[in-house]
Amino acid sequence: MRKIYRLSFFLPFYLMLLSGTDGFCQTWEVFDRNFNLEKKISAGNIYLLGNSLRINVWKNDLSFLDPEYRPFISVDSASLYQYLEPWIIIENNGQYGAFHEYGEQVLTPVYDEISTFYTHLLAKKGQEYFIYDRGKRTTTSIGTFAHARLAKNGQVIARLADGSYALPLSPHPDTRFQSLADPGPDAIISQESTGFGLINREGEYILDPIIDEIDHLEGNYYFGKNEKEYLLINALSTDADIRYNSFHRISIEEGVMVEYIHGKLRRIMKNDGILLDILGMDSVRKINDHYNVHFKDATTGLLSSQGKWEVRPTEAASLLLPGNEGLYGAKMGERFGYVDAAGNRVIDSKYDQVEPFSEGLAAVKSGSKWGYINSSNEWSTPQVYERAGRFTSHGVAIVKEDSSTHLIDPSGNKLLPVSADRISRTQDGYYLLEKEGLLGIAKPGGQLISLPQFEEIRREGMDRILIRKGTNYGVMRENGDYVLPLYYSRILFDEENDTILAESMQIEIEPAEKLEGRKARKKKNKGA
Repeated sequence: MRKIYRLSFFLPFYLMLLSGTDGFCQTWEVFDRNFNLEKKISAGNIYLLGNSLRINVWKNDLSFLDPEYRPFISVDSASLYQYLEPWIIIENNGQYGAFHEYGEQVLTPVYDEISTFYTHLLAKKGQEYFIYDRGKRTTTSIGTFAHARLAKNGQVIARLADGSYALPLSPHPDTRFQSLADPGPDAIISQESTGFGLINREGEYILDPIIDEIDHLEGNYYFGKNEKEYLLINALSTDADIRYNSFHRISIEEGVMVEYIHGKLRRIMKNDGILLDILGMDSVRKINDHYNVHFKDATTGLLSSQGKWEVRPTEAASLLLPGNEGLYGAKMGERFGYVDAAGNRVIDSKYDQVEPFSEGLAAVKSGSKWGYINSSNEWSTPQVYERAGRFTSHGVAIVKEDSSTHLIDPSGNKLLPVSADRISRTQDGYYLLEKEGLLGIAKPGGQLISLPQFEEIRREGMDRILIRKGTNYGVMRENGDYVLPLYYSRILFDEENDTILAESMQIEIEPAEKLEGRKARKKKNKGA
């Protein structure tokens, strides 16, 4: 078993030898999941792309590697330019080619530009464009255009010299359009002299070009108007599903889609139909994914994105905020407090700002300072913070006090031995600590793993933390111990192989006859 700690002891001596040596080379060390050294492999710049693709670039050549890191396909005079699954774009003297991730070369490096889609590639050479079809395994010229690009649905949108547009991959490549746009993933909005329409992935119309207006809402949903008829459309692969149509006015006002009946606000709309149909509305305001619905009788309710009342319309509040744990921030008069789902006042309006409850506590602000209260309106922490975040399920919150950032528990006790300039919570619940440009890390419960001392730090799985100082990389355990020292120039985690690759610099040993010849030359020069 390799004993890593010995290497850290001899590292300064090793670097001294290295600096005094004329030649050195790169070597990759391969470790198993327990960081036992398995083998060493040849030099090069290894890249792990996707789950199982391994590439080595060395001395202007590119090689595909098998799971044992042995080359099985090599390309001379090529460098890795881009990887967009499943396509690998290579560069050779300013020209571009492409491989499939399985190692099959599909375009030789003779093109000025290459763009990718899942099933095909668009390549440009001069003003001529070519398409490679993965299913047919063919490369075909599709014409000469002022410009062409791949649409989100895989069609090619081409602009001609006269300013018109075409779809050269569609069944009707000679059709000319005034405009083509692809704001959504599956459909293209077309404009012809007869109006707007929608075109699917196969290049066929799913909504004929007779509509006066079409706007993209989100995803596959569109909002259309045809004379006096309003349409909500779901653009499917085979047809355009008209989910809702009305001869009453539908408009989008401050991000909220509403319908008026006989000139009066009557419905709040969603992408595919009615979200709320109720009499007496005066106005609607969107807050995140919720709606403040204001009524003419001076009541206000909080509506969810599913059309359910989270707070029933109440006279108590003029503004309601999305909440948690059965309590909702509410503006009552000039200040904020909290109400319950029935709209009853629970906490008086005595704060300038309020945040949702989390783990039984909510951050509230009076004047310039924040503190935390419980659901009985009792202080859990002092009101001393310049900023205050929500408590997590581990009972930890991020706060800023006296221009420094801390982690605290529900009583306001600081959990770290030092402050930071900035603390951010990662997707996996850990905390990155930044101080004077250096990084540290803490566990989800606020326990310190490392003080800010690294220029790069990143969790790479359970009990694996990649660290960097200067140009040297290492790996640290969550107890702060080094499992790989700060010695390597690169470290890669091959999840598919369940191995770790670490690139080191090795002294290049000269052959004996070359070394003797050098000694003889030095002796001769000294005698002269």
